[in-house]
Amino acid sequence: MFERPYYLNQILNFKDTDFIKILTGVRRSGKSFLMNLYKNHLEEEGISPENIIYINFETFEYQVVTNEDKFRTAVKNLLPDNPNKLYFLFDEIQLVDGWQRVVNGLKTSFECDITITGSNADMLSGELATLLSGRYIEILVYPLSFREFLEVKNIDPKSRYIDTAYTEFEKYGGFPSVVLADESSKDIILQGIFDTIVLNDVAFRSGIKDPSSLKAIISFLADNVGQLVNATRITNTLNGEGISTSVPTITRYLDLLETGYLFYRSQQYDIRGREYLRTNGKYFIVDSGLRRNAVGRKDGNYSNRLENIVYIELRRRGYAVDVGRLGNKEIDFIARKLDETLYVQVTYDLPDNTHETDNLNNIQDNYKKILVTGRYYDKDQIDGIEIKYIVDWLLE
Repeated sequence: MFERPYYLNQILNFKDTDFIKILTGVRRSGKSFLMNLYKNHLEEEGISPENIIYINFETFEYQVVTNEDKFRTAVKNLLPDNPNKLYFLFDEIQLVDGWQRVVNGLKTSFECDITITGSNADMLSGELATLLSGRYIEILVYPLSFREFLEVKNIDPKSRYIDTAYTEFEKYGGFPSVVLADESSKDIILQGIFDTIVLNDVAFRSGIKDPSSLKAIISFLADNVGQLVNATRITNTLNGEGISTSVPTITRYLDLLETGYLFYRSQQYDIRGREYLRTNGKYFIVDSGLRRNAVGRKDGNYSNRLENIVYIELRRRGYAVDVGRLGNKEIDFIARKLDETLYVQVTYDLPDNTHETDNLNNIQDNYKKILVTGRYYDKDQIDGIEIKYIVDWLLE
């Protein structure tokens, strides 16, 4: 069994604390797998199985548990007669209306450790979520990183086939079930994941009866990752293609795609003015395989695809990521984490001029600045800016 130590260690760091551990992220990214890894870890530590209360709300047995009363009854039926320390593990809990009240009650009434997973960001918003305010930590789970991809595939990072492995990763992405499948099945599995996210996690839960316009928006965003867009531009484009929609509808759908963890929005930040701009933003899709599926498996658009991979990797590493604006010039990414700031430019081919590095050198501070390239170049730096080949950077 492949272990994801980056995430498992985060769970273990908060084991037996007052904090509820909430694993969030796009469906099929490995949250349930991590939950079972944690369950196995508890059993290996000698925790009695009767003190580990595990419920997966997507299973046949628990699909009927859809509200807090049924949830409370289900938990009562699993409680041991004389419980000591209890470990509650609840998988895909967003399927239960009012779950926050039950979890809050368990935390108040028992000596317990609680871990839950969910695939919709709305589960941590609203009036009921205030019950848990300040009492939980969120662990955002992404599909496999390139390094994890290599470990699952048992490929040595120093192998001469590393570039071929990256090509597969870039094409099919990092969903565990896709990585483990043979090539003839990968696109079929990706289509199933895509439909499940769009139809179940976005359309069904939001009452969208005709998902065709939603899929059109997804296709547009996936084909324009790394491009500045807004609701008005998307509306005009879709209307021009014969898909009738409006700015309020597009705005709502964009919010839904973010809450389903399918897309992430990056705001523009004025480096000189030190403020966020109320203008266009960029949208990035959570997985390169899903992007390819959403645009009809077309090739091309290499620079934007590369930018998407860099953005998701920065987020995976714990950075908050914005798009930089410096006068009339753009800095692809400003990545911040605690007191660390990293400026990143992304280019597939290194141009003959110094345009990309000039943009970075125009930033008047001493934070680290790097240029990530999609092709390998025998250069370590240009004008003091580090040059990083994407494969090498992903393996750092």
